[in-house]
Amino acid sequence: MRVYVPLTLPGLAQAHKAGELGPGPLTAYAVTPALREWYASDDIEELEYAALGRAAAASLRLLAADPGAPRRRIVVAVDVADKDAVADPDAIGAVRIAGAVPLSKAAAVHADADEAEADVRAAADALEAAERGDDDARSAVDGAEDHELLWFGVQEVPALLG
Repeated sequence: MRVYVPLTLPGLAQAHKAGELGPGPLTAYAVTPALREWYASDDIEELEYAALGRAAAASLRLLAADPGAPRRRIVVAVDVADKDAVADPDAIGAVRIAGAVPLSKAAAVHADADEAEADVRAAADALEAAERGDDDARSAVDGAEDHELLWFGVQEVPALLG
């Protein structure tokens, strides 16, 4: 099963140094029955993209909690055994992975481009107010969501951490 693990750049640096995502339990996002129902599509590529989007939103929450982290959303796509990803009934598309996942199982890293940093910064700063229903703050969060995450091969992680 392909899962999408939300991180920050410091989190990616730690995973790169350790050679694994973890320690567990990890929260990731995947095509779960709840995501299929919520997104209402049978197209697996659209569903995978929706799971990636949920992970990007979770990465933004991590950034909001870590004001010192560079303002770039990071999502690592990894393949795990289906039995290792247990759907979280309280969050659409969320899965729990009990233990660490070797970085060698990563298929790709998705990250914001440098030019997204200002919008991601504004979104992270506005996230709490947006979740309380503030329309202006929601607009700032939407500004970050307008940026597509770029695809990087795992071998490019050192350059991302640069």
